[in-house]
Parts: sequence; C-alpha cells; structure tokens
Amino acid sequence: MNLEYFIAKRLIKGGGHKNSISAPIIKIAIAAIALGLVMMLIAIATGVGLQHKIREKIAAFNGHVQIYNYDNNNSEVSVNPISIHQNFYPEFKTVDGISHVQAVATKGGIIRTENTFEGIIAKGVGEDFNWKPFEEFLVQGRLPNYLGKRNEEVLISAYLANRLQFEVGTEFWAFFLKDDVDDIPNQVKFTIVGIYDSGFQDFDANYLFVDLRHIQRMNGWSEDQVGSFEVFIDDFDKIKEKGRAIYGVTLSTLDSQTIADKYYTIFEWVSLFDFNIAIIIGIMIIVGGINMITALLVLILERTQMIGILKALGSSNWSIRKLFLYNAVYLIAIGLFWGNLIGLGFLWLQDTFGFIALDPTSYYVSEAPVYIHPMHVLFLNIGVLALCSLMLLLPSYIITKISPAKSIKFE
Repeated sequence: MNLEYFIAKRLIKGGGHKNSISAPIIKIAIAAIALGLVMMLIAIATGVGLQHKIREKIAAFNGHVQIYNYDNNNSEVSVNPISIHQNFYPEFKTVDGISHVQAVATKGGIIRTENTFEGIIAKGVGEDFNWKPFEEFLVQGRLPNYLGKRNEEVLISAYLANRLQFEVGTEFWAFFLKDDVDDIPNQVKFTIVGIYDSGFQDFDANYLFVDLRHIQRMNGWSEDQVGSFEVFIDDFDKIKEKGRAIYGVTLSTLDSQTIADKYYTIFEWVSLFDFNIAIIIGIMIIVGGINMITALLVLILERTQMIGILKALGSSNWSIRKLFLYNAVYLIAIGLFWGNLIGLGFLWLQDTFGFIALDPTSYYVSEAPVYIHPMHVLFLNIGVLALCSLMLLLPSYIITKISPAKSIKFE
C-alpha cells in the first residue's frame, strides 16, 4: 500500500481544511489554476484559429502555390499565357500531397456607373475552379456556373457591390484596356449572380470572378492558354517543402511562388501569434504555480503537528513531502477540471455564436475564429500539471527543517 497516497486521500476526503484558515487561500489557488487554463485555452484556440482562417482566405484567392511564366514579372494581372498542356495539369502526380490544380487568368479593368467607378481585377476561372471556400463567403445569390457555354455571370464582393450600389441581378459594363492603349477598350456586360464577403479587404476591394473564356477572348489567347496555375496542398505546414518540390519538377521556362513568399509580411505577422501564445502560457503557469506554492506552504503550516508526529513515528522527510505533494496535485487537478469546463464551454459558444467581433481591416476576419485540437488540450493539461508540480518540489523542502519535538507542541 502507498502510505503517502493513503494519508493524502484521507486528508482530502476528511476536508479538514474547508473550515480552516487555509480554505480561502486554497480556493484562490484553485481559481488561479482554472483561470490560467481558461486564458491559455483561449490564447491557443483563437491564435491558431486566426492563423488557419487567414491562411484559408489567402489560399482561396491564390491557391497555396502559383505557377506562371518568368516574364510575368510578378504582376497581379496575366501578361503572357501558358499552355494548359503541362505534365502537372489537371492532376499533379509527380509531387505527393497535392490536392488540386486549377487554371486561371486575371485582367485589370474598370467598372463604371452613372455616379462612380471602381478599378477591379477580373479573375477568369473555369470549370476546374475550387469554389468550396466561397460557399462560406457567399452572402447573397449563388455561385457562377461556367460548365456550359461562355456566359456573363459574375461573383462580386460585398465591398464593391456596396460602393457601386449593386445587388444580385444587376447588369453592368466593365471596361478592359488593350495592349495598345490608343485602341478602344474591350467592353463586357456582366450580370451579378452572387455576392461574397471574405472579410479580407485587400482581396474584396479588387477581385471579381468571371468566366475564364472572357479573359482568353480579350487577350487573343486560344482555348488552351491560361494566365497561371494555382496549386492546393494537403498540409500547409509543408508549404515550403512542397513549393521547392513543385519548382523542381516544372519546366525551366516556368516559375513558382508560395503564398507564404508572395504575402511575406502577412505571414510574418501571423507567425508572431505563436510567440504571443507562448508568452501567455508561460505567464499563466508562473501565476498558477506561485498561488499553489502559497497554498502548499499554508497546508504545511496547518499540519505542523501532524508532520512532527509522522517524523516521530519514523517517516522520512521525502515520504512526508510526497504526502503534501499528492494533496497539492489534487488541488491542481480540481483547477484544471474547472478550467477545462469553463474554457472549452466559452470556446464552443464563440464558435457557435461568434459574439466576439474583430475589425476585419486589422485582423482579416469579422469575428474571433476558434480552432482547438484535442491534442492541444491534452498536452496543455499535462504540461500545466507537470510544471506546477515541479514548482512545488522546492517549497516542500521546508518540511525537512521541521523538528519533531518542537512541532508536536506547536500551536
């Protein structure tokens, strides 16, 4: 039988401390552990959630890796065409972990109305375009259908629709300059079938989705020529590795770029979330540990006579220290239980109702996103329990300084 565990369990079940002077201190320590865990869960869930959401939105407009001609000079609009007859299209078989490849083309233009005008980037997409992310962004109407003949259906952002006073069903003229600026611009009459709102204003303020065949016709390209290819990968954490692999298997006349490189500033900012999360976790563990140290010292002070009796009966210092450590671990476990209950409950409410709003111009999302993996919760609980327990080893050393003769008559 584990004597230390047996005595600790008797002390816990006996609840002698509930009416003692240590009761409020113990409650404060448990509350500190619980509150600290809540803060850590929120920091991890919202920080990682924001990272995932920003990555998803950038990938929705660009793919994870873009393949284009070297002489496009990193332009936002397609300058020189690429043949769709590539060994990686329509399926990328030479590199593992590729989920989808789509052919696109972009062209700069202007939408003009009687009262105002807006510059746009018309993104031409075809039947292979991945519309899944835009199902979430869609706020009105439906997604365009480009499976049949070339048509004038477009998907416009809520940002542009509000500025131009457009709605679903509105018909408008868009103008696109030719290579020779002295020539009359290309004019196309489009019809809005859907309005999306990604919350990413850098994209919403520019992108309009049209039939790829309009871009091909205006640029004088053939049906098998496109502006670039967008590649989607299964695991974003491997984007650098996959980017190098894709570059290595494409033709020497083609270049490729990951969105992590293209939008370097945004992803550098996003990577700072990891540092912020680590700082919050560290501070919360220190605060919780200090409160538990205080509670442990008070428990030792209250049980001074018991410590003296146990020593007089022959118990070793380490045996008595373990007794109090078991007691402290139990209190930490109570704090973790309530912390998990409150923290995960709060995150579920945020994920369901989204009551915490964010400024999309600063954070690229309109509400705080939540992403929590069961392993995050498991490792966080184990880490807090282990680190707080280790912090208690040093203060428990005070037990070795207690004299049996003096402690038995201690009042």
